[in-house]
Amino acid sequence: MTESKKHLLIVEDEEPLRQALAERLIEHGFEVEQAGSGEEALEQLADFAFDVVITDLRLPGVDGTRVLETALASYPDIIGIIVTGYGTVKDAVEAIKRGAADFVTKPFQFDELLHVVNSGLEARRLQSENAYLHEQLDQRFGLGSMVGKSAVMQALFQLIETIAPTTATVLITGDTGTGKEMVARAIHQTSPRHRARFVAINCSSIPETLLDAELFGHARGAFTGAVSTRSGRIEQADGGTLFLDEVGTMPMALQMKLLRVLQEREFERLGDNRTIKVDVRIVAATNADLQKMVKEGTFREDLFYRLNVVTMHLPPLRDRPEDVPLLVKHFLETRGADSTVVSQEAMRRLMAYNWPGNVRQLENAIERAVAMLAGRTRIETADLPPDLQSVIAVVAPSLDLPEDGLDLAALVARIERDLIERALARTGNNKGAAARLLSLKRTTLVEKLRRFAAG
Repeated sequence: MTESKKHLLIVEDEEPLRQALAERLIEHGFEVEQAGSGEEALEQLADFAFDVVITDLRLPGVDGTRVLETALASYPDIIGIIVTGYGTVKDAVEAIKRGAADFVTKPFQFDELLHVVNSGLEARRLQSENAYLHEQLDQRFGLGSMVGKSAVMQALFQLIETIAPTTATVLITGDTGTGKEMVARAIHQTSPRHRARFVAINCSSIPETLLDAELFGHARGAFTGAVSTRSGRIEQADGGTLFLDEVGTMPMALQMKLLRVLQEREFERLGDNRTIKVDVRIVAATNADLQKMVKEGTFREDLFYRLNVVTMHLPPLRDRPEDVPLLVKHFLETRGADSTVVSQEAMRRLMAYNWPGNVRQLENAIERAVAMLAGRTRIETADLPPDLQSVIAVVAPSLDLPEDGLDLAALVARIERDLIERALARTGNNKGAAARLLSLKRTTLVEKLRRFAAG
């Protein structure tokens, strides 16, 4: 397999020096991005798995130490190089102890920096399993079995901790595979009800004729085959939490019975007139638009408002790529593969993928990769599912909008041309294969190449 270009991030507030280093490194075959501040570097590190980060130690605001620590926390396979003045060599040595690969002192020759970069890459290739030990994952990036450092997930953790002690009904929305049941369990486990049962039921997986008895229970003789009285899921969750997944698929007749449980805290088993009092917290989840269903008359409006006391929305994984490295680490640990390292190239594919199946699909991809290792301790691109191997990972441009504006069409054209060139390079100049990578028709790709040549 051909070794891809290495991606490098330069963090330096002196623009002339930063630009000169970038140009020389590009000449030596690196893909280079620049950041003029620590804050800008953190933004870029959140969205892309660089192979190397070169950062000045002294930066206004967020300093190089913070940049290094953040990079290593998210990407244990990354190579961190510190640039420092003579007066801060002691600090640079401390940075080495924190996980930096090496440091160079100003002023320095470019060849010296290039040697440090190449030495770091070679050391990673030979001793990649040790790089994993550099990661120090802050426990605040999780709640129970949930992990995430993105702003939206941190806000979700805070909301869970806020409403967990209450009895408020919760409605969780989000695409399939985003982890709605995990949120429901986190609410239960951090609530005063955690010593009682957490009972889950998927309303879409049980036939309508059986869902009534499954939820509310039945008396002996209530229907053919009911040879004894049986408690339902609601009764089983008494004192605890009932999780109703895919609540939007519940038949209208059962919606009315559920509404009574929410309003009166009571119900009757199927075939029984005896009223049963119950103390249960209900957490519901759906990937459907319940408000639209209310307008269409397929979901009761009064039930919707009873369920929608507190709403939590789980964003799709494609909208929070900065959480992918943490989730990968978590899934490796749960499979006993703590010492396994994910190569930066593989991590870039994982972070750039669209994840239609969300967190559940990512978990399956990591499980497959671990199964493919055959004694190795490093996950490469070839270990990923085939649809991820064809993903093209690019750095999103980080641009300030100039006061006098910019030529958007020209900028988009440059990005388009760069992607097409990358696709052709990856496929050995096979236009058909490159077009498939970019989800284009071959004729469209050929026409774009003609325009590039004419321009």
